[in-house]
Amino acid sequence: MPAPPWEDDRDTGPRLLDRPAGGGEDATVVMNVSATLALIGLAAALAGTVVAVVRGRGRRGIATATQRATFDVLHRAGLAAEPLRAGLTGTTAATAARHLHALVGGAGLALSGPDRLLALHGLGDHHRDQLEQGARRAVSTASTAVLSSQDLPCDVVDCPVRGAVIAPIGHPDGSAGALIAIADGDPAPGLVQAALETAQFVAAQIALAELDSSRAKLARAELRALRAQISPHFVYNALTAIASFVRTDPERARDLILEFAEFTRYSFRAHGEFTTLAEELRSIDRYLTIERARFGDRLQVRLQIAPEVLPVGLPFLCLQPLVENAVRHGLSRKPGLGTVSIIAHDSGAECLITVEDDGVGMDPAVLSQAGTGADEQPDAGQHVGLSNVDERLRAVFGDECGLVVETALGAGTKVSVRVPKFHPQVRARSAT
Repeated sequence: MPAPPWEDDRDTGPRLLDRPAGGGEDATVVMNVSATLALIGLAAALAGTVVAVVRGRGRRGIATATQRATFDVLHRAGLAAEPLRAGLTGTTAATAARHLHALVGGAGLALSGPDRLLALHGLGDHHRDQLEQGARRAVSTASTAVLSSQDLPCDVVDCPVRGAVIAPIGHPDGSAGALIAIADGDPAPGLVQAALETAQFVAAQIALAELDSSRAKLARAELRALRAQISPHFVYNALTAIASFVRTDPERARDLILEFAEFTRYSFRAHGEFTTLAEELRSIDRYLTIERARFGDRLQVRLQIAPEVLPVGLPFLCLQPLVENAVRHGLSRKPGLGTVSIIAHDSGAECLITVEDDGVGMDPAVLSQAGTGADEQPDAGQHVGLSNVDERLRAVFGDECGLVVETALGAGTKVSVRVPKFHPQVRARSAT
């Protein structure tokens, strides 16, 4: 990528002009004085230009003390939020306490869980037991405590600790812990307020961490539900198809058993919320191999996959339900030949994927009923897999990446989805 053009803002200075005609020493003296004055004026002008440039550049950056302080607070808060979004543990508390100490000020800062001190940064470690007891009281009563030097007796000569502010970290089910601001003098009102505000900030980050954990658990539960929904139908049909070849074509029956084993191993793997398009297509190929054993020449498959999109990451088992719906609900009810088309091609920063069948199609109203969870219609429950996939795609990539379904009775069904080729959330989760 070519480097961006940089504008040359250097001052080239005034141009030198020809001197006027003149003669004699007087003229020379006059010219010398004039030249000297001109040089002094030029130097002053250049100095003014330099000052103007410096001031101009300062205005483009963080010029005032207020702006610098605001930037520092936001920067420190961001650094503290990152570990807290993983929950309040000894490791995350140790990292966050360092940055929170810089925000709150004082001699030191500690973070406590409901029953023990998790981390302490700065001064006051020899008061750990006293601070821990104070934190437990603050957590149990859900109230802020201000400790003086009398509450923190010490045998250390010239101990700098003269007080502390203990603020509970709020939680819907009770206090999740406490934030302790350690003071080197009597705790001032400013320190008390800073401790309270920072404790609320920590509580918000912990709540977001629990929300992320709940979403992950929900995604895993939805995936288990999807597996439970798909598997009984396919397992029964697959075993029935394999049994039909045991006597007539034992070699083919053996190959189908191996394909079935690999398919189930992939579908029921216990780790990873995400996979690659290549892995998902490999599993779909095994699924279609078994289904072709059932349908014979009635089932035709058309694949059109761009090689450059094979490494794209996507939620685990998000294409398999689309293909199974096409076969099970679209083609199995159609007399004669039926075709499933799977297309994936590159579109800049996205991968466009479509699964299409030329089967019996369905009433769009029934699909809407299934998407809302209604079960009054006889066929409403058979497309729950589509709703599951749609919700998981939207949860990961955003609402603009949900499923787009085009269908009508007798016109087949086409399901399309746009998947970002590079997504930080997918890469981070895949690495864990």
